[in-house]
Amino acid sequence: MSSTVKIYSNQTIWDKISHINWGLFVLILMISGIGFAALYSAAGGSFSPWAARQMMRFVALLGGMFVIALIDVRWWYKLAWPIYFIGFAMLVVVEIMGHIGMGAQRWIDLGIIQLQPSELMKIAVVMVLARYFHAATLEDMRRIPFLIVPALIIIAPVGLVLLQPDLGTSLMIVMAGVSMFFMAGASIWLFVAGGVLAASSIPVAWYLMHDYQKQRVMTFLNPESDPLGAGYHIIQSKIALGSGGLSGKGFLEGTQSRLNFLPEKQTDFIFTLWAEEWGFLGGCFLLFLFGVVFMYGPWIAMKARHNFSRYLAMGLIVNFSLYVFINISMVMGLIPVVGAPLPLVSYGGTAMMSALIGFGLMMSVHVHRDSKVTRV
Repeated sequence: MSSTVKIYSNQTIWDKISHINWGLFVLILMISGIGFAALYSAAGGSFSPWAARQMMRFVALLGGMFVIALIDVRWWYKLAWPIYFIGFAMLVVVEIMGHIGMGAQRWIDLGIIQLQPSELMKIAVVMVLARYFHAATLEDMRRIPFLIVPALIIIAPVGLVLLQPDLGTSLMIVMAGVSMFFMAGASIWLFVAGGVLAASSIPVAWYLMHDYQKQRVMTFLNPESDPLGAGYHIIQSKIALGSGGLSGKGFLEGTQSRLNFLPEKQTDFIFTLWAEEWGFLGGCFLLFLFGVVFMYGPWIAMKARHNFSRYLAMGLIVNFSLYVFINISMVMGLIPVVGAPLPLVSYGGTAMMSALIGFGLMMSVHVHRDSKVTRV
């Protein structure tokens, strides 16, 4: 089933600005503000080197988010496949001439920024699956031949990401993609079969894993077996979380971070730094803000008039929530350490870019919620 899109709009630029979801915008500002404060603390009470850079990136990317929000969502429908292929080409470039950091080849060095295409590919996969499924019927979703193309849409970039190697990002792409199948109405037996296949392939996956990935799993199961080596990160993270108590030690008073016991405190373990200084209450407040953001996805999706916008909004919020869930679970020792940043809080340009692009697309869905993508 094919579809055509006519793009026209009677909305002026001021009409569009007035329809931007300002509640979501305020939440983005609040979460990012917590990130700036945490980065300031991570540097021992200094804006350099992390907080100042993060704030400048945020201001620039915030402008880009508004531009994305003001572009008619039907243009994003038309651009979904080109964006996907550009992202895929960038993953190929990473394999050929990517920048190597911390033992992995994941970045393209553009001089002013090191771009991680796998982060942007998470957005592209959601966009193209939303386009593919928007005109699908329940009968289509029960036909295996119809599902081959979206399966390849997920598998192709995941294969390249695994070569970098980046198991965490590849799993997030798969989980976001699988959620799109579920939202489009795929048979529950498809997920049961997929779960059985995944479980049965664990021995093969273990054999193919790199030594450091196996070590992460073993450390997760028993971090005390190597407290000064592989288990150091998670042990120090748990100590910092527990030492924060109910209300925390106070801003700039976290001993685990100030004395440099806490590793990667500006990136993957920044939630631990925040919870040590602001305690259980501060950690719950940040999680509450994230929870409110999560609720915006279904709310925006329900107001849209066609499936592309609905799937796009839901897929993007699932993608964002996976970031949060995996990072928080990781620093608490509930899952192995996989190197996932906390969106809008952890230091890093590409992760922030990916999050704000996603929010820009969600806002575009909200601003243009009365737009129609016609079926033929």
